[in-house]
Amino acid sequence: MFRLTQYMHELVAPSPVRLRRGFGQTGEKVKPVVIWNLTRTCNLRCRHCYTTSADVPFPGELTHDQAMGVLDDLAGFGIPALILSGGEPLSRFDFFELAEHARALNFRHLSLSTNGTKLTGENADRVAELGFDYVGISLDGIGAMNDWFRGVEGAFADALAGVRACKDRGVKVGLRFTITDDNAHMLPDMLDLCVAEGVDKFYLSHLVYAGRGDKHRGEDAAHTRTRQAMDLLIDRAWAAVSGDQPLEIVTGNNDADAVWFLNWAAARFAPDQVAHLRAHLEAWGGNSSGLGVANIDPQGKVHPDTYWSDYTVGSVKTTPFSQLWTGDDPMLATLRTRPRPLKGRCGACAFKAVCGGNTRIRALQLTGDPWAEDPACYLSNSEIGIEDADRLTVTPFRGKSHDPAHRFV
Repeated sequence: MFRLTQYMHELVAPSPVRLRRGFGQTGEKVKPVVIWNLTRTCNLRCRHCYTTSADVPFPGELTHDQAMGVLDDLAGFGIPALILSGGEPLSRFDFFELAEHARALNFRHLSLSTNGTKLTGENADRVAELGFDYVGISLDGIGAMNDWFRGVEGAFADALAGVRACKDRGVKVGLRFTITDDNAHMLPDMLDLCVAEGVDKFYLSHLVYAGRGDKHRGEDAAHTRTRQAMDLLIDRAWAAVSGDQPLEIVTGNNDADAVWFLNWAAARFAPDQVAHLRAHLEAWGGNSSGLGVANIDPQGKVHPDTYWSDYTVGSVKTTPFSQLWTGDDPMLATLRTRPRPLKGRCGACAFKAVCGGNTRIRALQLTGDPWAEDPACYLSNSEIGIEDADRLTVTPFRGKSHDPAHRFV
């Protein structure tokens, strides 16, 4: 996750640079944020769903006792944050029992990732009473666009009701929006909705080619639209920071966003300010798969991130997560290497210490090689410091053609 607003503050109110844990500078063990997909069952049918969820029961999911044991292990391991996700996590039969146990174990940060449609009445009351630090609700457009994107008529109204129910109960809420060719024009409206509803955070997610997201990769936003979207987010974030407004803006699944922002800053701020910002961004290090983030799927399999379902480190049904994560898995070891063994434009990039090579699963899906260049990097060769521009070219976009003159106006 790239915290745009946070790093924008470094340009106006600099803070000390802190090295990211897990790179070997401090000798500390890697303790990641854990995203736990509690169930694959979901009442929606989203076009980009990386778990290919559906409104049916799925065999092999963790039992109640197994899940409670996972919570005990994660708490004992001392992970910095736990995100309960799905499918739709509220569809799991024992969701509130698990959430209550997680809260009793005093995780430093406990978050809920939901489609929001079940967050009404008693459910909303119980979520508020549990004291979740944050509830992220997915909306991929306004009205009918969201309903088409998420496969169920009325999903927008139900999710918005969930947003309002959480806000009414004092729960910190964020909206997540996955940008594609079809809904990119609605980004300004989504930001306006956040302001109108008093939403605390806006999260723009780039499409990842996993699950149904891989099936619909042809709908991914073209590089031109992605650049326009980032310009808009930076403008809104700068207005919020300058005007001391509360909306936080973050992005995910395309760490080239940090390089785009750094280049934006370089054109507007003094060299010492830009150098300070770059030091912060390099300390952050970009993509955190296998390092700062981990995934446990509904069946208890552990993956380097939520999208890398084809690579399994092991299963919590047989080995505690804490042991799997600190073991000698070769893929985890390579993901934690800096610099990673990147190829193509990613390998030649002058900013790989900032973005960490971006999202590896897209490269894997398109080429079969997890270390190939990420096709979703939307910066030109000159913008990423490749001197021999004739030697390497931008990976062609593999989706539909787009009007390069499209603007958010």
